[in-house]
Amino acid sequence: MNDMLNADRPALNKLFRLQWEPAQNAHVLLYPEGMVKLNQSAAEILKRCDGTRDMNALIADLEQAFNARGLGPEVRAFVTEAHSRGWLE
Repeated sequence: MNDMLNADRPALNKLFRLQWEPAQNAHVLLYPEGMVKLNQSAAEILKRCDGTRDMNALIADLEQAFNARGLGPEVRAFVTEAHSRGWLE
């Protein structure tokens, strides 16, 4: 899959858990073999990947939450990359 479609409703893969890790002072993605420390942008996107929002709704939610416009290309690129890494279903 090269690009997430508008109708896609990305959801975190069940093998991963997103949580705040005080020791890292960051959100992390935990999985059986380890952990990925996330930057704030990645964490905010993944928090919204719960299978209930299509891509347009996910982007609109981020743009509203951060009073920003034009986030679509970056959000789509990140979601595509996260999917290719197996983080998202």
